[in-house]
Amino acid sequence: MQTVRHSEHTLKTALISKNPELVKQYERLDPGEQRLLNEAFRPDSDLFGPITLHSPSDWIISHPEAPQDFEEFFSDLHRKSPSPGKQTIYILCIGLLGNTRSISEEYLKWLKGYCEAFFYGLTVKLLEPIPVSATRCSFRINDSTRNLQIHAGQILTFLKKKKPEDAFCVVGITMIDLYPRDSWNFVFGQASLTEGVGIFSFARYGTDFYSSHYKGRVTRLQRKSSSDYSVFDDYYLPEVSSALLLRSCKTLTHEIGHIFGLRHCQWLTCLMQGSNHLEEADRRPLDLCPICLRKLQSAVGFRLRDRCKALVRWIDAESTDTPRVTPKHSREELVTLPKPVEAFKEWKEWITRCLAVLQK
Repeated sequence: MQTVRHSEHTLKTALISKNPELVKQYERLDPGEQRLLNEAFRPDSDLFGPITLHSPSDWIISHPEAPQDFEEFFSDLHRKSPSPGKQTIYILCIGLLGNTRSISEEYLKWLKGYCEAFFYGLTVKLLEPIPVSATRCSFRINDSTRNLQIHAGQILTFLKKKKPEDAFCVVGITMIDLYPRDSWNFVFGQASLTEGVGIFSFARYGTDFYSSHYKGRVTRLQRKSSSDYSVFDDYYLPEVSSALLLRSCKTLTHEIGHIFGLRHCQWLTCLMQGSNHLEEADRRPLDLCPICLRKLQSAVGFRLRDRCKALVRWIDAESTDTPRVTPKHSREELVTLPKPVEAFKEWKEWITRCLAVLQK
């Protein structure tokens, strides 16, 4: 196991910059906000810590990248920021997210509410869900896992055509696995930063995907014509769980962060760290390190205190009573589904500690 540790001076420069104008910008922040962000370079901070690498397959080792500090982010002429008339994040669901339409709709509402809190101050809207057939994308059965996959790049092309005029970005989400090209095994997501579109899959976040009992395997692909998408009429959907919701929230906000111009973080434990596999993705925290948080704040314009309170409200908010199928995936027997936020408990405690620093 290896720790990526930076000096106080390096972290302070990455956060505040040596550019006099950016230093002044930082000094104009609320004292409480400066207090929280300064935790980045406090060696004894219990809110933010160094990145720990567990294996040679971890992202930083296998995908060397130059780190992006705040000054480099702020000075990037090509990054996208919300502008007057383009301040809406659109979410488009491709296929169902749950094993009934009502569960899928509720899951979408949870993700919408989470994005509204995370990107506090921006509008988040849901586009009308569509079936896979509407995208006209290619699909296949994965040779090793034997599950259905749809072509990520072709869906991006579809999303570009569907992007509303007032959109900052439009992101597609699906419970169907993705592949970017024939030679690749799979991809969690893919985005076009210049076009402001992305497609992300939660298929591999179900608790049973990597188990020997996974029910989503397809033995043979029977297709009558190029326009035959009937194989998706009854494709397997994982049971909604707290772990699935947490992983979905992580992926969605991480990838939208990229559309804002945030590159993979190499400073501290952070949502924007890259991940090569599920174990590494699970180690990432739900929120941003101070350096990436300052980047997002400069792009959106929220107050840190307001954003933290909105995130706590999302966790605490009661969801509506929603029909839900039984764990056996029956499509007839219905029980009630509250928002499963058990996996968010530790994060809520962390946000509460951040609020204490902000309000001290």
